[in-house]
Amino acid sequence: MLKQPPYFAHVVTILVLCLCGTQAVSQSNEKPKLKDFGSSLKRLKWDPEKNAAVETRRKHKEPNNLNSEDVVRIETSLVVSDVVVLDRHGRPVTGLTANNFIVTEDRRHQRVGMFSLGDNVATSRSIVLVIDYSCTQLPFLKASIEAAKSMVDKLAPKDRMAIVTDDIELLANYTNNKKKLKEKLDELIGRTPLNRDMFAERRPVPFGRGFQYSALMAVLKEAFDDEDVRPIIIFQTDGHEALILRNPITISPIPPGLSPHWNAEMQNQQKRFQKYQLRNPRDFSLDDVFKAAERSRATIYTVVPGFRLVGLPAEEQLAQYRAYYERAMSTSFWSSARHREQLGRFPDEAVRWEAAVWMKVQSALAVLSTITGGWIEFFDEPSQAAEIYSRIFSDINRRYLVGYYPTNKEHDGKRRKISIEVRDHPEYVVIGRKAYYAPGPDQ
Repeated sequence: MLKQPPYFAHVVTILVLCLCGTQAVSQSNEKPKLKDFGSSLKRLKWDPEKNAAVETRRKHKEPNNLNSEDVVRIETSLVVSDVVVLDRHGRPVTGLTANNFIVTEDRRHQRVGMFSLGDNVATSRSIVLVIDYSCTQLPFLKASIEAAKSMVDKLAPKDRMAIVTDDIELLANYTNNKKKLKEKLDELIGRTPLNRDMFAERRPVPFGRGFQYSALMAVLKEAFDDEDVRPIIIFQTDGHEALILRNPITISPIPPGLSPHWNAEMQNQQKRFQKYQLRNPRDFSLDDVFKAAERSRATIYTVVPGFRLVGLPAEEQLAQYRAYYERAMSTSFWSSARHREQLGRFPDEAVRWEAAVWMKVQSALAVLSTITGGWIEFFDEPSQAAEIYSRIFSDINRRYLVGYYPTNKEHDGKRRKISIEVRDHPEYVVIGRKAYYAPGPDQ
């Protein structure tokens, strides 16, 4: 049997438990498009004066591993928005043409120079699945992988897909080989305690380091270039790495009103968490992720296994978290029987505080999807995964690609706002990215 680490039902401890695996690297037999995946993270350095991450320059230019800031080249590339149009009842509007769309950039009218339907098989789609298989995801992993495999089956001949794990690992390089993609997804099960043979052989289980945002940041900076007309990211995670990035969204204070016993327990866990942060520093913040997402041109669909707090009233949020908490206590993945018995007495004040922390984590994921024109979805039952992945693919197919050559050709590196409307239909809602970044003065 695997030796269980000490466990305490606190979000900090979940991080310590789930982020301590070692990285495993898969080899691709195909000629890779992505080279030295994750190398962009090594070039990021935190600048306390700018309160942001800065990227050191490469010693040598890497033509197949482009900086996300090089994505939009005003003279040579269209600015393309991947949009879906909904009527007043929330139903997708089909049958539109280029003449139906009105495009403005910073309130200046732009001429539509490119138009395509989302299900046009002549337009290739570059899809990256970023999959979190850390310990908090184990109850949902099998169903999620099966759902992802069903999406692989729907790929068009010109589509290509890559798979990245929260180990910051390129599990599968870009390919349209469906058999290979599904084999790579199945490989993840074999790395986890879901594989009973690992227990029999008494082997260590270095799986799922929980570096979800780090993996996403590498994808945003490395996975797409000017050849990718439709860059798409499916980000499957609970997003708990947000708590240890620069400018963390919560300082993780000890909630007031605890008994001396629980106060001491939580202070001990806080010390463990702080030591973990010192050993694993991050050189970027959530704001840096959001900025990289806008630079990348990718549409991000976020899939969150577990429980939903976003959009719910405060009391319902607490009820949802309690249900999640109780279910966590019934699983052998996260704690021993002794720890589950202890956690049954976890005080209400701490549960309420944890729910507030996870609300911030989920809100960050929602913002990430919204600014890129995608959406976020949650599921608390493994059976719901297939439906969500099917909806993602349907959404991809029913979108319109609307592109234009900007009239503003300045290389100022500034953020430019995009507005797309449907002519003579103010009641229609157009969902897509709202901004992009122009190239800088040295580009």
